[in-house]
Formats: sequence, C-alpha cells, structure tokens
Amino acid sequence: MVEKSPDAFRTISEAAEELDVPQHVLRFWETRFSQIKPMKRAGGRRYYRPADVELLNGIRSLLYKEGYTIRGVQKILKEDGAAYVAGVGRGEVEPRKREGEMASAPPPGMAKAAPRVGKAGPGETPATPQAPASSAQPLLPLGEVKVVVNRLSENHADMLRSALRDLGDARRILDPGAPR
Repeated sequence: MVEKSPDAFRTISEAAEELDVPQHVLRFWETRFSQIKPMKRAGGRRYYRPADVELLNGIRSLLYKEGYTIRGVQKILKEDGAAYVAGVGRGEVEPRKREGEMASAPPPGMAKAAPRVGKAGPGETPATPQAPASSAQPLLPLGEVKVVVNRLSENHADMLRSALRDLGDARRILDPGAPR
C-alpha cells in the first residue's frame, strides 16, 4: 500500500485499516455520533479528513480501551466536545474515568469468564460442585445444579436495558430484514 500524506483524505477502507476496525463499524458509528461527518462523493463514497480519523480514533479508544458505552461516549462528546475526544485519540488528552458503579468494572475483554451452568452435553463429564472448605453446605449430587439468583441494583439493570436497546438498534441497522 502506498503511504499517504498525513493531510490526505482517507477512504473508508483506509480509515478502517488505520483504526483496526471493520468498515461496517465506521458506518454504524456515523449513525450514533453526529460529529462524524465524512465527505461523500458521487455514489456515496466516503472520504475521511485527518480530523475525522482523529475523532474516530478517540471514539475507538473510549469504547475499546476505556470501556465506555456508546451512550457514555455520546455524553462525553456533548459535555467535552469533539476536540477533547480527538485529543484522546491522538494520546494528548488523558481520558476521564468512568463514573458510577461500573467504574470499578474491568475493561472489556478483561473480565473472568462466567462458569458454565447446566447439565453436561454428550461426551462431557459434569463438573462436581465444590463447596468452600469453610462452608457447611453439603455437595450436590452429580447432574444437579443449584441456581442462585442475585438481584441487580437498579443502576445495573438500567445499564443492561440501555445496552440491550443499543444492541437492538445495531441489529436493525446491520440487518434490516431481521425480525423486530
């Protein structure tokens, strides 16, 4: 690939490659962040200015590295502006920390995997539930699973509902033929 000047416009494929995200993600972000406005030529071909790529890089950093949601990044763009987010993308601005209960949550991809619950499939041996050494609870027989229900705080429930709405919106955009 030919190296372009830092001031040159980028096609969507070049911007996607530079940002290490699929092209469809850039198109989706355009629907969620009104600040992303690439030039569109005849036939709808997108051309991203250097400032657009910096803003996209800041959005990418906040979403993927800092663990913000789409709504969280929208809030930052509204409160701090596109120049702030672009500065995050250039590495010139230290991103603010997430607020609320989720601030202590690990960044995306860093959480421990949830244990598998349920009966073993064909050819699998069911795990024997192990009680902690200090626990007085008896072990469950093989094949039985104890279901523990934990209540979510209202804040966590709101965050999950918001994430589900975002996922539903993304599905409708990416697959218009999907059932509603």
